[in-house]
Order: sequence, then C-alpha cells, then structure tokens
Amino acid sequence: MKPLQVQRSAEPAALAAFDQIIDVRSPGEFAQDHLPGAINLPVLDDAQRAEVGTIYVQQSRLRANRIGATYVARNIAHHLETALADRSEGFKPLVYCWRGGQRSNAMATILQRVGWQTAVLEGGYRTYRRWVQTRLYDTPCDLDLILLDGDTGSAKTAILGVLAERGVQVIDLEGLACHRGSLFGALSGQVQPDQKGFESQLVAAFDALDPDHPVVVEAESSKIGNRVLPPMLWAAMRKAPRIEVTAPLPERARYLVETYGDITARRQALLAILERLPIHPSLRRLTAWREMVDQGAFTGLAEALMAAHYDLAYARERRKSDQPLLARIALDRLDPDTLDLAATRILDAIESRGRS
Repeated sequence: MKPLQVQRSAEPAALAAFDQIIDVRSPGEFAQDHLPGAINLPVLDDAQRAEVGTIYVQQSRLRANRIGATYVARNIAHHLETALADRSEGFKPLVYCWRGGQRSNAMATILQRVGWQTAVLEGGYRTYRRWVQTRLYDTPCDLDLILLDGDTGSAKTAILGVLAERGVQVIDLEGLACHRGSLFGALSGQVQPDQKGFESQLVAAFDALDPDHPVVVEAESSKIGNRVLPPMLWAAMRKAPRIEVTAPLPERARYLVETYGDITARRQALLAILERLPIHPSLRRLTAWREMVDQGAFTGLAEALMAAHYDLAYARERRKSDQPLLARIALDRLDPDTLDLAATRILDAIESRGRS
C-alpha cells in the first residue's frame, strides 16, 4: 500500500483540492472549532475518549490501546456504512485530528484501503489554528472598513441586513458572535461560539470579501458578549470612517421592545441584568425600573435606560474619537420602509466617498 499523502497547508486554496474534509476528533472538540466545511466523523466519541484516557492513566497503556482500537474500528466501520456509503471511486478526502496523529492516521489508512485518494493534514487542527492566528493577530487588516454607527436601538443590525441584500459587502459581527452586544444582548436559546470558533468564522467572512471594495461593519466595542475582537480588526475599526444613524428616543425605545421580546418575556433575567448595569443606579431609580418591569412598561424602561446610561456612553465614545463622519442619517421611524430608505442613503454616501 502506498504511504499516506500529507497535506501541509491549511489555507483555503490548498484545501479546495479535496472533495471532503473529515474531522475525526470527538464531537466536543468539533463543536469548539473546526476547519471550514469539515464534517465530523469521530473515531472516538466524547465518552469513549474520556474512558480510554482514564484507563491509560489509571490502569495500563496496553488495556487503553486495546479498548481504544476496538472503539476506533467500530466507529470507522459505522462511518463507512453510513456517511461515506455513497462516495465514488474517485473520492478524495482530507482527514485531520488534533495534531495529525493516531486518530487521523487510523481513519486515513482505512479510507486509503478502500481505494480513495486520502491525505492527512500534517499537524492536524493545530496547523489550521496557527494559520487562523497568523491571519487575525499577526497580519494587519487591509479591508476598506466603514462603520455603521448610531445610538442603542437605531436598528443598525437591521440596516446592515438590508445593505447585504442590496449587494453591499458587510460583516455581521453580532451574527457571528451570536450576541446583540450589551448586557441585554444574549440570544434566547443560543450559546455563543467558542472564541476559536468565532475567529474561524471571522476568517471565513474575510475570505469571502473583495478587498478592493468597501465593507460595512456595525460599530461595536472590542467585546461582543464573551467574544473578543482580534486586535488587528479592532484597530482597523477604530480608524474607519463612520456613517451615523439617528432616530428619536421614543422610536428607538419602541423598536428595542419589539426586537428584544425574548428578554422582556423573562422577568427574572431582566431584573438580574438591571442589577448588573455598570452605572450603579440609586435605590430609588432601580426601584422605579423594577416597577416598570412588573407593570410591563418596557418602552418606558427602555427610554429610561438609554437616557441614564447607553446614550451617554455612546456620546462619550464619540467625543474621544477622531474618525471622519461620512454622513449622518436622521430617521423619524424605524419601520421596514424607512430602513430601506436609510440603506439607499448609506449607499449614496459610500458612492460619494468613492468619487471624492
């Protein structure tokens, strides 16, 4: 049998030569992060991996290897009978595990025996992870960024979506982070990706962009929920020109209540968030906010929170910034028709910048 082929690069152009990328790590490892487009065909599941590791440490290496080999053989057989059952003779897979060791070689050897042109990623997932880190932490961000700025509740994320529908290049950082920003930003029923997974999604988003055309990104802090923006991206955002969207406070409050219905529906969670606000409200003010929650007066609560904290915080940040302002777009309403109009005016501002 020929020796296994070795793939040394984790760059997308090199990976595109394969019909399928197969991650043979456990489901838990795969969920944390994985190569773009990879499918998970574990040779050991999470429980089996833990069991074999425990036996290795507490009993004997021989017993651990024997039990591990049994699990690996059964799992590979299962994958051949299911996920890989319909692959043709010319199938060309790339297999990887954590560091290109026993797990990936076990799967690759069997796949090669079947007759498929199989390769193993040298260094495994760690090779890919080093490539991601180099892209995000050691390489300056060369994207032509434009920040979509505006106070809380000004529908920036929705406008970003309209721009994307119009063919504008955008990066939806909140979408990638599964979080709407701020203490109120957690999405009900959704867990934020691991930091590594978030960074992989960022790299994939960057690779889908044309660097010769502008990219609109929502103005964010350096942290979205528990996910941190890579310093190179954050530095580029801090220098990018801004387009600011404004809307009256009552309209923004109405829009927030409509958008954050999952938060207002959970009374105890909402009260807990109020306790954690960084402004340390007086007992009188906090009592008034709690009463608004009990009464379902969420629009009034949103107005009070923005007036007491969020609008002031945004204003402070803008005063410290010397980023050029491309346009300020005032909206009376935040309904679909008005957001569509806002997108048109943003497109005009971007095109005017290109002509200047």
